[in-house]
Amino acid sequence: MSGKKKVLFVCVENSCRSQMAEGFAKFYGSNSIEAYSAGSNPSGKINPDAIKVMEEEGIDISKQGSKGFKDLPAKEFDYVVTLGCHDVCPIFAAKKSVEWDIDDPKGKSLYFFRQVREKIREKVKTLIRAIIAEEFQETDVKS
Repeated sequence: MSGKKKVLFVCVENSCRSQMAEGFAKFYGSNSIEAYSAGSNPSGKINPDAIKVMEEEGIDISKQGSKGFKDLPAKEFDYVVTLGCHDVCPIFAAKKSVEWDIDDPKGKSLYFFRQVREKIREKVKTLIRAIIAEEFQETDVKS
């Protein structure tokens, strides 16, 4: 592979959905991608229920931190994935942009958080497979 692809997950507060996506991406895709998350209006903290449902899966997101776009170490991304924030999320320069229409679990039950977690897990795994497949295709073309 030609290097890790930079992937940014974006939601409004960067406290639930994008944090879970970043956690799964780091867990499943650490060999293929650099995962980041940010919010258009960051809350400054990760939702305790998001931390709890991710801990149930053995993934600790408690130290990731809720942040805005200016706090990101990278400024250019290969993929930008927005998680249900539609027009509220700004457009970032990226090779590919993806919208995942996922409901915000904030203020809802742990059961709902778990449903959102599972949707995000499957979408992250699918994205990672697509990134890996694309990398192999690029390598084959260059050979």
